[in-house]
Amino acid sequence: MKIFITGGTGFVGRSLTARLLESGHELTLLTRSLAHGRPLPPGASYLEGDPTKEGAWQESITRHDGVVNLAGASIFRRWTDAAKQVMRESRILTTTHIVEALKARGTNQTHLLSASAVGYYGFQEDEALDEQSAAGKGFLADLAGEWESAALKATESGVRVVLTRFGVVLGEGGGALEKMIPLFKWWLGSPLGNGKQWFSWIHRQDLANALAFLLEHDNMDGPFNCTAPRPVRNEEMTKILGEVLGKPTFMPAVPRLVLNAVLGEFGSILLKGQKVLPKKLMDAGFSFRFPELRGALEDLLAHSP
Repeated sequence: MKIFITGGTGFVGRSLTARLLESGHELTLLTRSLAHGRPLPPGASYLEGDPTKEGAWQESITRHDGVVNLAGASIFRRWTDAAKQVMRESRILTTTHIVEALKARGTNQTHLLSASAVGYYGFQEDEALDEQSAAGKGFLADLAGEWESAALKATESGVRVVLTRFGVVLGEGGGALEKMIPLFKWWLGSPLGNGKQWFSWIHRQDLANALAFLLEHDNMDGPFNCTAPRPVRNEEMTKILGEVLGKPTFMPAVPRLVLNAVLGEFGSILLKGQKVLPKKLMDAGFSFRFPELRGALEDLLAHSP
């Protein structure tokens, strides 16, 4: 299969690219700037372009069997009005331009996997959430809903659309772990707030495998939760991470007021949580390599100094 990927050089995209190349797919990775001399594995090529803007890159989409849309600015930042605008535009404009390009593909069967997030559900305390659960409220829920609506417009052109709602992705060299590990290594790891909020996570390799699974099974569409089947509470996550790092946690919990003062609105998000379950993936027969947080962290941190 020939696959076009936005965000293919990012934190999630690198794992997915390796996974798809192992399976023999041909990949085109859209990048804002070409890095001359960058080694290319067999089956991969780069195309320069800005997905938030219309351009010649859109013509390339019509020559591919599938599109994986992973582009989107990180939410791990202080949420100023300007930052929110960047988060929104990077998602909605990119998706809109992909959908517009897919209209010109002719009668060829095409698949679109578009990233989304479990933020779609809002924050529901202890309620177990699956793909049938209703949309929530708030900035993240509204953003995810708008993002998904933009992707679903491709169905009007006969495109199979899969909405992949990511939990917190755990992996080496980026993401949430990169921000947490230094604190733990300095013995500063501690729960956030009361520590009772749910933490819905997924190992980066399981996410790559799940995306490949959904891409290769053309009888599946609609939303899929991409989270491990066993979410944990924040206090348990903190305890397990400290033990795996050999840095047991004993610091008091970080108070709500401190988080809000340092991180603003984003700080309040860390004090809430969601218990999200990957029901549709499990029902479809997908097997998680890392269903438990301890095993996932031991794998990811096996060579951590």
